[in-house]
Amino acid sequence: QVQLVESGGGLVQTGGSLRLSCVASTRAFSSYAFGWFRQAPGKEREAVAAISRSGDRPYYSNSVKGRFTISRDNAENMVYLQMDSLKPEDTAVYYCAAPVPYTDYRVWSNYEYWGSGTQVTVSS
Repeated sequence: QVQLVESGGGLVQTGGSLRLSCVASTRAFSSYAFGWFRQAPGKEREAVAAISRSGDRPYYSNSVKGRFTISRDNAENMVYLQMDSLKPEDTAVYYCAAPVPYTDYRVWSNYEYWGSGTQVTVSS
């Protein structure tokens, strides 16, 4: 199992940047892929970005492609989401999550482990 804790959320103006961090408590960090999801008030949770165990072939939703970058640091058990050119529609609670090891990290129903979330608010 893995425990996930996010940090780095906050209030930022349109066009600004934030970097979200997620620390994963596990001895088998390299066995896990990871994803970032978000949920805005009144909306369903959506996948924003995901990264494989090897760190290649990242996934981005169309709404964030070209603005957000997901990365991982296997030495530090950390996953990051660099968010640039932020827009008011990016306002949401952002969650770090991990799928069951060795399952397809692009299949959202595989995500079994979740952090408690961090709030991101983008003012216009």
